[in-house]
Amino acid sequence: MHITRRTFLGAIGLTTLAACAPSTQAPTPAGSEGLKDDGVKEFPFTSWSFNEAVTKQPMQDAIDKYSAANAGVKITTPSYPYNDYLNQLLLQVQGGQLKGAIQLDVAWLATLAATGKLVDLRSVVGGLDYAPAALALGQSNGVQYGLPWTFAGIGLIANNELLTRAGVTAPPKTVAEFEAALTAVKGLGNGIVPWAGMTKVDQLKDVIPWMWEFGSPIVRDNRIVIGDDGSVEALTWYKKLYDQKLIAADVNRVDARALMSQGKTAFYEDAIGGKATVTKSSPDKDLAAKLQPVARPVKAGGDKPRHLAWGQVIAVMNGAGAAAAANFAKTVTTDKGYAVDWFTRTGLPPTTNAGLADTAVKNDKFATDFSAQIGANSSASPFWGYPQFSQMEKVLAEEVQSILIGKKTPKDALASARDRMNALIK
Repeated sequence: MHITRRTFLGAIGLTTLAACAPSTQAPTPAGSEGLKDDGVKEFPFTSWSFNEAVTKQPMQDAIDKYSAANAGVKITTPSYPYNDYLNQLLLQVQGGQLKGAIQLDVAWLATLAATGKLVDLRSVVGGLDYAPAALALGQSNGVQYGLPWTFAGIGLIANNELLTRAGVTAPPKTVAEFEAALTAVKGLGNGIVPWAGMTKVDQLKDVIPWMWEFGSPIVRDNRIVIGDDGSVEALTWYKKLYDQKLIAADVNRVDARALMSQGKTAFYEDAIGGKATVTKSSPDKDLAAKLQPVARPVKAGGDKPRHLAWGQVIAVMNGAGAAAAANFAKTVTTDKGYAVDWFTRTGLPPTTNAGLADTAVKNDKFATDFSAQIGANSSASPFWGYPQFSQMEKVLAEEVQSILIGKKTPKDALASARDRMNALIK
């Protein structure tokens, strides 16, 4: 199978991504009538990717290439760790210090748009080759606040060698099959963690698609409804796996990547770029060939696998150098030379039709499998439409953690989470 606009981008669904709109109106953004060049050629590009080993050098090379091709342009590279990134951005916005181009997780777009400091980029995207569903990544409340850099979903990645050693001959399709596979892997011993599922509070939002799989809509009619039968059943199951040590305690994405890199887990969940991270630091030089994307196991045969959509955009802050920053964002996200090099070195796919049609992308089996198994069944988080989404996710994570450590029952914890999150909706 080859990556196509339909399988890689269209399958996620324009409507689910475009639904990521804030629940309150943001101030009118700058740039609605077109960005005006103020002559300022120096600007920062704030990111978390410059803080990570796999993406730091490719990003530096892209910046160097762009600066060499555009006389007078100087780009600085402030960077923060991903888990602290949004807080740092909001602090800088409050202090009037955030400028230039900024890398954003698509989940954060409504929050930054609500500050009224992002530039409207509708005048930039006209006539460009972005696939429609990718372009929707950068939209909030009908305004194009970001230019899409990459997107897919977050889902399970398996180590096929460990599964084969455990006697698991095919990817599990149902929750029951998944549990049986985890039990078989546990039998291997030697410190192997069957599933490096999220158990640290900073990334317990990973339970969201599991609640979907067990039948909870999570949000209905602008109200949080967890504490319903589906969400309680999902967390009861998750707690059972935790108690049976099929999931390890105190694991977040960084820990899970380390376990996969060391050949110490059969499953973990990540975005498509996770492969590059785990293989780069692995002592096993053949690990890449052992990794396989797996569709999320469903509760019953015939159910649809569900995954959280995932993606990155580049947004631009209003202020000096905004036009230069927007041109940089446009170039690195649409120029095939930049986009394909970024994919080749990081595993993060392009967002233009031309980039997706490139041989390097189409012939990458992991990328095409990830698209078919995970990307094609991804949906926006039900919380992304709220500027308060990060507080809502924190509340959910705190209550899920209370379940895992045995402080509360799933029913009581999720009811508490529901009431606390509904109180945040304005």
